[in-house]
Amino acid sequence: MTSKAPITNLLVANRGEIARRVFRTCRELGIATTAVHSDPDAAAPYVREADAAVRLPGAAPADTYLRADLIVRAALAAGADAVHPGYGFLSEDAGFARAVLDAGLVWVGPPPAAIAAMGSKTAAKRLMAEAGVPVLGALTEPTEADLPLLVKAAAGGGGRGMRVVRSLADLPGALAAARAEAAKAFGSDEVFCERYLPAGRHVEVQLLADAHGTVWTVGDRDCSLQRRHQKVIEEAPAPGLPAQVRAALHAAAGQAAKAIGYVGAGTAEFLLTGDDRFAFLEMNTRLQVEHPVTEAVTGLDLVALQLAVAEGERLPPEPPAPRGHAIEARLYAEDPAKDWQPATGTLHRLELTSPYQEFTGAGLRLDSGVAAGGEITPHYDAMLAKVIAWAPTRAAAARRLADALARARIHGPATNRDLLVRALRHPAFLAADLHTGFLAEHAAGLTAPDTEGVGRAALAAALADAAARRGAFPSGWRNLPSQPQLRRYRAADGTETAVRYRLTRTGLAAEDHPDTELVEAAPDRVVLSEGGLRRTYRVARYGDRVHVDTPAGGTALTALPRFPDPVVRTDPGALLAPMPGTVVRVTAAVGDAVTAGRPLLVLEAMKMEHRVAAPADGTLVELRVTPGRQVETGTLLAVVRPTEA
Repeated sequence: MTSKAPITNLLVANRGEIARRVFRTCRELGIATTAVHSDPDAAAPYVREADAAVRLPGAAPADTYLRADLIVRAALAAGADAVHPGYGFLSEDAGFARAVLDAGLVWVGPPPAAIAAMGSKTAAKRLMAEAGVPVLGALTEPTEADLPLLVKAAAGGGGRGMRVVRSLADLPGALAAARAEAAKAFGSDEVFCERYLPAGRHVEVQLLADAHGTVWTVGDRDCSLQRRHQKVIEEAPAPGLPAQVRAALHAAAGQAAKAIGYVGAGTAEFLLTGDDRFAFLEMNTRLQVEHPVTEAVTGLDLVALQLAVAEGERLPPEPPAPRGHAIEARLYAEDPAKDWQPATGTLHRLELTSPYQEFTGAGLRLDSGVAAGGEITPHYDAMLAKVIAWAPTRAAAARRLADALARARIHGPATNRDLLVRALRHPAFLAADLHTGFLAEHAAGLTAPDTEGVGRAALAAALADAAARRGAFPSGWRNLPSQPQLRRYRAADGTETAVRYRLTRTGLAAEDHPDTELVEAAPDRVVLSEGGLRRTYRVARYGDRVHVDTPAGGTALTALPRFPDPVVRTDPGALLAPMPGTVVRVTAAVGDAVTAGRPLLVLEAMKMEHRVAAPADGTLVELRVTPGRQVETGTLLAVVRPTEA
């Protein structure tokens, strides 16, 4: 586990944002870096930033980042003397840790025995109960009184292999689906049931321990805002906890670490109920995605401490006390209004108004695994970046983070940016009324389309387009009266907006915005005034895609042809693939009578499963795919013939 010799060359057995994060600390410490990459990641930013890189042939994680033998071989070939696992993939695989150590390399993580002890959630709960840590017990024979239930994979996390069950009749199907997903994701189909507490809070404690008996509990975090059991917004410290509850959580986390001889960075996760009781959920034997908020409030570099512990150094007796408040938002390439459907394509721009400043100045930090011009593929997680804000108070941190996200210029696939901004500004969030069902409870308001904003953005896009074709309009420019110009745009929610305007001697005449005046128009910038209120719109176009940004947020539009060709209509019962992905399960057969909403098949994309359901009551008359088939967006999957009224 430890080494007296300093680490000189570190291989990160991971990709994307976490690889860049580890490399950044290595550069500061003077440690050489080695990356591994799949074929789709060959040009990724983290590969370019590493001192050396080793190709892992293939695209699927099972062929690349989950191949312990290839990664160990890569480390030896590159002359690395240590391996950092990051998070996900093999980071909590005891066999991988043993293989690294057996190869004579330093493992920047906990002992394999500690990883193995926490590797099964069911075994971990038994071990923690024996150590006196409160646990939420597994249910071997659930009854109606136990409903609702949560089916969980024993060997993994991240929302995979998890199903909520509200009726015992649905339990067999949920168990089968969870087992299949767990086996594919974690190599084990073991699942278990526990009570589902939709109003519980998810609070975790950051751990750091050395090989000399010192165990730190480095503050706590609230990670309750989740979608599909995956975290979206995290913060430190967890707000609103009574002092005695916080102290008990830290004590329980310390007990958990000592019970298994833990060394390195890890996290003990707990579920809190409304009566301030808590129960152990699991221990993540690695660095967490949300570690930056703990770094923000403590001033620590947790990666640097991981490396120091791996080199055998001693920790000081106590960690620094937290100061201020930090909140992290995960920016995903997905559409929350379409059941969190992931999005792929070219990321043209990802730009915050303030760059990463180590929580000085603007108090903002951007941790990202992508860069402008890169492709967002269906092979990996949909997270584009983590945006973190620090401020002296929680309210100030939330305001700072919401403003930074709103002002960000994000051009490319759909993202959850608007949902993040609305959540951070929501009265319930600001009041710290947090629970794991928060996003579902407030979904209507968090995902509602901004019709008025789309209309103004479309007008700005049309005027910018006119300026690009004719040259910039000088201030006060007037044209002769003419027929209205027509431009049509499609918004992200599929609705179409028609913009009709004229530029006359008396100024701009826009049918849907009669009180709007044109102040200035250029191909990339439009200034409009309405009722004396002036707004500036920044416009960027990529083919037929137009992005319009204001300090209040951004709008993505698709420019439609002025004179569209006749459209070939799709059969209303045809089900097309909403995204590129792999068919993992088919749950119906040709000839089946189906009801609206019944799942017919399941697609996997970006580490998530997505159900494709019948659009109406009817009969399944065509099924074009089988399990294992890879499909592109728009592929015909099945056809349902609706029942005649």
